[in-house]
Amino acid sequence: MLPAIVQGQDYTYTTNNGSITITGYKGSGGDVVIPDTINGYPVATIGSAAFSDLGGVTFSGCSNLASITIPDSVTTIGDFAFVNCTNLTSVTIGGGRATIGYEAFENCSSLISLTLGNRVTGIGSRVFQFCTSLASVTIPDSVTNLGTYVFDGCTCLTTVSLGNHVPSIGESMFANCPRLASVTIPDSVISIGYMAFANCWGLTNVTIPNSVKLYFGSYAFQYCSNLARVTIPDSVTSVGFKAFNNCASLASVTIGKGVTSIGDGAFSYCNGLTAITVNATNSAYGSVDGILFNRKQTSLIQYPPAKPGSNYTIPNGVTTIGNYAFTVCSDLSSVTIPNCVTGIGSLAFDSCASLTGVYFKGNAPGATSSAFTNDTAATAYYLPGTTGWGATFGGIPTAPWMLPNPAILNFEPDFGVQSDGFGFTISWATNTSVIIETCTNLANPVWSPIGTNTLTDGCCYFSDCQWTNYPGRFYRLRSP
Repeated sequence: MLPAIVQGQDYTYTTNNGSITITGYKGSGGDVVIPDTINGYPVATIGSAAFSDLGGVTFSGCSNLASITIPDSVTTIGDFAFVNCTNLTSVTIGGGRATIGYEAFENCSSLISLTLGNRVTGIGSRVFQFCTSLASVTIPDSVTNLGTYVFDGCTCLTTVSLGNHVPSIGESMFANCPRLASVTIPDSVISIGYMAFANCWGLTNVTIPNSVKLYFGSYAFQYCSNLARVTIPDSVTSVGFKAFNNCASLASVTIGKGVTSIGDGAFSYCNGLTAITVNATNSAYGSVDGILFNRKQTSLIQYPPAKPGSNYTIPNGVTTIGNYAFTVCSDLSSVTIPNCVTGIGSLAFDSCASLTGVYFKGNAPGATSSAFTNDTAATAYYLPGTTGWGATFGGIPTAPWMLPNPAILNFEPDFGVQSDGFGFTISWATNTSVIIETCTNLANPVWSPIGTNTLTDGCCYFSDCQWTNYPGRFYRLRSP
């Protein structure tokens, strides 16, 4: 049987199975107290958009509603129940076992006082989004479910106390709360979602418990420009894409032993970052002199932008330079890249204002045109005899790198045993001559010249067809 619709003096409502659901309000506004009972039946539910017409014009919001007290008997506050009540200043939800529906108080821009009863169990998505006057929130321990975007855009929010049974901090839960200064995350939380604290400019301290076992979502703390230091506990396994992007005051990061995945740009554009430290027992990542690498040190992931020093030589063994790896390294003037590097990621050196020279010891690695974006003073220098170079590389001009002395390019494909002997490329200055000398014993060397080559375009190729006649043979170069 369908429930009967009964018209009351101030409300429309339905009666079903001995309880009342309020579906609308017809009163004059002001302070509204939801009754415990209507017609002898307990009020159990406030329906979706139940107060949406207060003020007389459809969808205008509850323009005359100033405060509301919801009794213990109410178990459900429906979706959109008080949305756009722009003059609502005070909400008290009683001690009943209640859930608050989607966008129930969204855009209540005058809401200052919020009291949640100690038996509220669930708060839906966007419930208090854009409550721009709300300064303080206490989530009771009874809450076991928090939706997404719950406090997004609460621009006056300064203090948050999260109950001890909140399971996660969902997507954009506290995003765009620029006055939020500190948050203590309870031990019940196992994950921090996408953009959870993005654009919380005033956030200076976050205590992350070991209960966070899953991840920091992408952009989780993006643009938290006053966050000074971060310790990622051993329990966390994943740090998302650009999780701490543009945290300008972030000076140090400590990564626990359990992290096995770090998204691109997790610490990019953090101008004040001086060092990244990784737990020595971490199986996936490591740090050398404050620089973040993968465990095998074949990939350079993040160079701290505020690390002291203007010159840096990437270690031998590194094969890839990650996306965003050197962003905003404003004091770095030169970088030397070994011949083992085969790839440079997108925006790897973006906005390195002082960078003038990038020196390549090998053939041109793979790189996109954005690798050196905004590096207006930089030039890519390559050794004569190496291959793959054009007029520009990664968006910056190229030029030959003239070494002070002749050098042997000791990498493939030209180095080593060839069909016509043991060979290598000699790199130096154009139209200069180089004498190649050999010996068979470095302990007591007797060097003998075996050839003189003139370099064309800064290089020449030398091959020793007699190398098989000796148990060992060593080579060196000198000018005539």
